[in-house]
Amino acid sequence: MPVKHDLYQDLDLTKEDIQKRRADDKYLDSLLHQYDSADKEVVDFESSGGVDEELEKLKKKRLLVKDKIVNQLGS
Repeated sequence: MPVKHDLYQDLDLTKEDIQKRRADDKYLDSLLHQYDSADKEVVDFESSGGVDEELEKLKKKRLLVKDKIVNQLGS
């Protein structure tokens, strides 16, 4: 069964830390929404048993958004 990716664990930050930062940073907030959407697409696609090639595209999309989040948090 596909599981939602734990972004907070990957970033080594608590959900509270991220929530504080996103409240003051509209771009970060937007990126986090994009990440949640991309992650949902991956989970939904994994649940449907779709083609591996398409799944890889979705995972790359999610990773690109995660990289942007990491960069924004480092700013």
